[in-house]
Amino acid sequence: MEDPSRIAKFRTASVIAYRSIRDLTEREKKHLLSEILQVRGLMPLLMKPRNKQLWTTEDKEELKVHLRRLSNISPYLIVLALPGSFLMLPALAWWLDRRRNRQQPAAPTT
Repeated sequence: MEDPSRIAKFRTASVIAYRSIRDLTEREKKHLLSEILQVRGLMPLLMKPRNKQLWTTEDKEELKVHLRRLSNISPYLIVLALPGSFLMLPALAWWLDRRRNRQQPAAPTT
């Protein structure tokens, strides 16, 4: 027969793990959505040369910003695009969490 306190500890640990995963998923979903919304004007910009228009200096700068944003969400895109990449989700979650917890350099004191 199982020890009731052991079952209670397991239940508590599983609830904490579930909430942690749920919070991580929600946070990353919001981040991904905000990045995608920022890239909204990319397609018309990319179509300019095809429509026989030239990119201005401002267009080129905007393209650089969009490409930087896309590079920030590239781990998500890899997981969604590659066959069998669903198996990489735990590694992606670990990598994203590691990036978020990285220590920021201390601000110089004056």
